[in-house]
Amino acid sequence: MPAVSPPPAARSATLARRPQRADGRRNYDNILAAARTAFDEGGTSASLEDIARAAGVAIGTLYGHFPTREALIEATMRDGLDQLRASADALAETENPAAALTLWFRQAVAHCSTFRGLVGLLATSSYDEGTPLHHACVAMHESCGQLLRRAQGSGHVRADLSPDDLFTMITSAAWTRENATADHDPSDRLIDLLLDAIIRTGRETSAG
Repeated sequence: MPAVSPPPAARSATLARRPQRADGRRNYDNILAAARTAFDEGGTSASLEDIARAAGVAIGTLYGHFPTREALIEATMRDGLDQLRASADALAETENPAAALTLWFRQAVAHCSTFRGLVGLLATSSYDEGTPLHHACVAMHESCGQLLRRAQGSGHVRADLSPDDLFTMITSAAWTRENATADHDPSDRLIDLLLDAIIRTGRETSAG
């Protein structure tokens, strides 16, 4: 993926939150469930009107909970991001830092390619604090940073690699997977080549 330049001025984004009232929670949950199905089937450009209809709410109700398309996408990805961060914390305690980084790298690629079109949004949100997905990019940088530093400290990963480099590699592999076809998916091969380029001791596939 090409490098993304920081915007002239950063601004904070408000993330969607589950309401406290029962009727609000019900609508919020129904919209999220419908959005996950729609994004899984049609990618991140799926019709918001169709999502609202599938959730049994008016489009105004959808926008009341999720002011923008990206706010809705971020909310659908939040559980997966939490799992990815928890995985990084657990892998940071394993005995093989290079294998831990390898495993998390593969998990991150899978997360970034959950929906068609997601990786492009992540790439453009990486340096823009005004986008709801920016916090997801920051969390991924922090997670990969802790695993990367540990692996570099063990001498098993090239010392000049930065978290930004690693994030670019992850999104590049995710873009390849996202655009693969049933007959041709080169993403696993690309991931292997990328990992071979950074792991000093060769490719490792487990963290035990």
